[in-house]
Amino acid sequence: MATPTIAAALEEAGKAPDAAQYSAILESIKSVSNPDNVAADLTAFIDAVLAGNLGVVNTRTLVTDFIAALRALANHDLWIQVGHHAVRAIPNATLSSSLIEQSAALRELVATAHEAHEDFVDAAKLLAAIDLDSSQRRVGDAEKAAIWVRIVRNYLEVDDSTTAETYLNKLKNVMHDVADPELNLHFRLSAARIQDSNRQFLQAAKSYHDISFSPAIAEDERLHTLAMAIKCGILAPAGPLRSRALGQLYKDDRSTGLEEHGILEKMFFDRLLTTAEVDKFAQDLAPHQLAKTSDGSTVLAKAVVEHNLLSASRLYSNIGFDELGLLLGLDGKRAEDTTAKMIQQGRLAGSIDQIDRIIWFEGGDASGEKGSGRAEAPVGKEMRRWDANVQALAEDVERLTDALQAEFPEFVAAQIAV
Repeated sequence: MATPTIAAALEEAGKAPDAAQYSAILESIKSVSNPDNVAADLTAFIDAVLAGNLGVVNTRTLVTDFIAALRALANHDLWIQVGHHAVRAIPNATLSSSLIEQSAALRELVATAHEAHEDFVDAAKLLAAIDLDSSQRRVGDAEKAAIWVRIVRNYLEVDDSTTAETYLNKLKNVMHDVADPELNLHFRLSAARIQDSNRQFLQAAKSYHDISFSPAIAEDERLHTLAMAIKCGILAPAGPLRSRALGQLYKDDRSTGLEEHGILEKMFFDRLLTTAEVDKFAQDLAPHQLAKTSDGSTVLAKAVVEHNLLSASRLYSNIGFDELGLLLGLDGKRAEDTTAKMIQQGRLAGSIDQIDRIIWFEGGDASGEKGSGRAEAPVGKEMRRWDANVQALAEDVERLTDALQAEFPEFVAAQIAV
């Protein structure tokens, strides 16, 4: 309950409503109330203001002053206790339709307190309830973006990428008109985090890498973002697209000082990864990056198997199912299925002989186009390689003959039958 002095003053002010009296009471609360009763006094004050017949202008002014007084106390627990009461009370007030701006400011204040307490879902729900499309309050694109960015970031803090993406899609409709560099940076970073959470690792790696060059963030944050780009690049499906992404990250001079550089280098050069290297890398991954896929393996394990398979294709012209499975840590059937999937998706060039249980690798990089990785037959492959070598030799001889004829025509006419 409010202190007797404040309660009596509010009762007296209610007999003949006067904004000046309420302003004086608010000042006395700020200067007289102690920490034990200030919450009760402020709650009684806002209830009296909303119930009083003070008119639109005076009520708005007093509610605005109340929010300023609450903010000045700089007490997050108090913001939550008193703020939640006021947020619930305003919609029930007679003049609630005239207090839309004050309600929004109050919700933002209470949301800030929840964020400080790491109650991110509560903060996001308060911000989401702010009316941004009211005909009585004009809200610019920058203000909308600021609210939606906070909502997205709060949901990402609890790994709710689905809800976060809903608000990110709203942001996409207004960000082209927002000039604030900080908001644009938060938007890009949120988009990268959602791509990361949705396992769109190639897109996330590119987004993180682009952000790592932003001068708007500190050097240590840029390096952290670059490390995130490397992690996503490593977790991406093996193939030509990932190879290009890893190439860009490896050629970034800043990557040499990061812990992830060792595994990045081995992947870039298509070297086989050991269990110890993978386990060390896994220690710094987020939970969603270690989540299990539909086949029961983790995202990381799947990425490593595909990478080692691609590395094996650089070492061998052909290999049996069981031998490949032993190399990848799988049984022969799963090794065959993984290879077939990569060939079918155009991420690996080769063919499978299911009768002899042998995988033939084409060598070189696959095109990345679905269905383009399959070779006609292993014998055909060897014949095409032989034909290509003979053709290359013949072309070299022809170029040499042309050069001699241009330089020594008499010698060529006498010695060489053309």
